Amino acid sequence: MTDKEIFIEKLKVRTKLLAVDIIKFCDSLKSCKASAVITYQLVKSATSIGANYRAACRARSEAEFFSKICIVVEEADETEYWLEIIKDSNLHTETDELQRLLHETNEITRIMTKAKSSTYGKK
Repeated sequence: MTDKEIFIEKLKVRTKLLAVDIIKFCDSLKSCKASAVITYQLVKSATSIGANYRAACRARSEAEFFSKICIVVEEADETEYWLEIIKDSNLHTETDELQRLLHETNEITRIMTKAKSSTYGKK
């Protein structure tokens, strides 16, 4: 495998792990009507990151790759938004885990934004 292929595979694992970790984290949130709605949105956006990244990796053209990566960036940013809402509204009980998830989501957002910018620059 090339370095690029190894990086792609590691990022697939990383985005999937983020989704699983967020699903588990949601079980630790304070129970209320708001957390039910936020959990639903957060799980949708977090699982969409990995799913759309995998789809981007299977893209049949550069345009299709760009389209899917744009979705990944949007979903990663949305995931970060919902985590910030949880933090700001104090719905969490696991501060360290929330900070770790925010950091990981931010890193994935930056990586995907760079991939998006690199692809757009080729056109």
